[in-house]
Amino acid sequence: MGVDWFGRDIAQPVLEPPDELLVQSSARPLRLGLALGSGAARGWAHIGVLQALLDAGIAPDIIAGCSVGAVVGGCHAAGKLDAVEGFARSLTKRRILGLLDVQLAGAGLIGGERLRLLLERDLGPLTIDDLKLRFAAVSTEIATGHEVWLTQGSLVDAIRASYALPGIFEPVESGGRVLMDGALVNPIPVTLARALGADVVICVNLNGDPRSRGTVIPTHGSDRDPQPPAPMATGWWSRLQARRRMSEALHARPAIRVRRPASILTDAFNIAQDRIARSRLAGDPPDLMISPRLAEIGLFEFHRAAETISLGRAATNKLLPEIQEVLAVHAANH
Repeated sequence: MGVDWFGRDIAQPVLEPPDELLVQSSARPLRLGLALGSGAARGWAHIGVLQALLDAGIAPDIIAGCSVGAVVGGCHAAGKLDAVEGFARSLTKRRILGLLDVQLAGAGLIGGERLRLLLERDLGPLTIDDLKLRFAAVSTEIATGHEVWLTQGSLVDAIRASYALPGIFEPVESGGRVLMDGALVNPIPVTLARALGADVVICVNLNGDPRSRGTVIPTHGSDRDPQPPAPMATGWWSRLQARRRMSEALHARPAIRVRRPASILTDAFNIAQDRIARSRLAGDPPDLMISPRLAEIGLFEFHRAAETISLGRAATNKLLPEIQEVLAVHAANH
């Protein structure tokens, strides 16, 4: 008769555990991950997104944040979403200027000490391990360009390292690495949310409004107007008329808006992170993407928090039926 490799009698049937026992041993709740993207002042929309989800009974188990997404996501993970909303709504142009400790020497235009003190006031000595849900922020290591996932240690340091915009804020030293804004490598960290264990990932793209997204201009050339004819010396009236026509021709060209260096720098950074985000999302797409209509919100218009939060809430409420359907399908197949 003989025995098999496990010493069992081959003639005897092998008893398998009941199906119900297998289901109970492997079953676990569906884990929802939220990937909150970068976008400076547009990031207040994350507050509205979270509020709309929570009002619908949808609470994320995992949050991966980049830059301002790390600020709002970290505060929510610490139970401080109301506090960050109150801070955002209190901002005026004058108060914003008061929070910026401008410096002429250093690696950034803004030291960031005043913002650090505000974060420490509300978050204190909390570490990422202290949080009730899984949270991580993405940052970029200077010199190497490594994408660094901040999954442990001080919550305040992780948030600061994730929003340290190059040339604007001082880089943050953490664990022997010098870190700056994570938007340089992963503006919408879907990959990080999945790595933390999310079964379903909803991302929030702050630059996803079609009105603010660049495209390809396939044909373009110089738009120089032909030089207006030189005035003919046929009398003072003719010369005056010719000069008037020349002036009108020169001023008929579209005016080029004068841009400040800081504005050009931030616009260039925004273009770069939008293109990086498109590439990353194509390689690791989320299950759902929320794209608030934020084209009219400037990157540094932090004083427009009420409007921005409302736009985030509206975009989420519009997508709620689809979100609930996707979660139901995944739960049934989980």
